[in-house]
Amino acid sequence: MAQQENAPNKPVHLMYLGGGVTLFYVTQWTIDWLWGYFAGNPPSELVITLIAGFVALTAGIYFYRHERVHTLANEVSAELKKVSWPGAKEVRAATIVVIIMAIISAVILGLFDFVWSNLTELIYGG
Repeated sequence: MAQQENAPNKPVHLMYLGGGVTLFYVTQWTIDWLWGYFAGNPPSELVITLIAGFVALTAGIYFYRHERVHTLANEVSAELKKVSWPGAKEVRAATIVVIIMAIISAVILGLFDFVWSNLTELIYGG
């Protein structure tokens, strides 16, 4: 059974859910900050939460029904299905390489800092 082009799928719904939750929190924090900055005392947390929920829900429904956004979300989901994700062994090896390189870089930068600070102290006097 072939999947239809615009059939809803889990990654697309998760994108919308993640975007809606993110928009909810950003709106909530923004209202709280703006109201507190410009008007003094912000309204109750319930009012802020209801406004942020309304904004996030309205934007989510609007973008879900918007054909171009929905098509783009489906295309992104289809492209992500083509990606060959690394296995646990590859991730572990890459993580170890990153940690070792970070340690080596920190040691090199620490040595440069030590040499430079001693050199400047020698030149300018301490």
